[in-house]
Amino acid sequence: MVQTPSKPITLDEFLNLPETEPASEYIAGKIIQKPMPQGKHSAIQTEFCTNFNIIFKPKQIARAFSELRCTFGGRSTVPDISVFIWSRIPHEKNGEIANTFLIAPDWTIEILSPDQSQTKVTKNILHCLKHGTQMGWLIDTDEQTVFVYHTQQETEVFDEPDALISVPSFASELQLTIQDLFSWLL
Repeated sequence: MVQTPSKPITLDEFLNLPETEPASEYIAGKIIQKPMPQGKHSAIQTEFCTNFNIIFKPKQIARAFSELRCTFGGRSTVPDISVFIWSRIPHEKNGEIANTFLIAPDWTIEILSPDQSQTKVTKNILHCLKHGTQMGWLIDTDEQTVFVYHTQQETEVFDEPDALISVPSFASELQLTIQDLFSWLL
């Protein structure tokens, strides 16, 4: 849902608005509310973050966050999953994770929801790549397909059950096939 304010709104003004449920994003001067996640979306999101963090968080390599607001490059978006290399995670002076992330994630993952625009989601992934993200995934649960976006490289499409899905080099220990990913829906 696009919310058009009566007068143009700046990014700073948007960031001072109360959060919405589901989250709203600021893109090209417009406020766009994300669709409410449904069952398949939620299952993939939860299982990915849990499995990723079990492998990489104890080793302080990287950490996956769900529904984390990331503000950079004139946009404020909320990827379904944002993965940050450990050394790039913003922290408060006391060592706790910061509430505000003013940088692009190292890996952005979007899970297409019913009635969600694939074009809008792809534009968000491409925006991330333009601002330093190493890789973007677009997961389509209906088609059981993963589109993998890279900077300056052809988009890859994974839809065969035994296909090992490409991951960023820092996450090479994650060996995930299409069958593994979509088995989380069972």
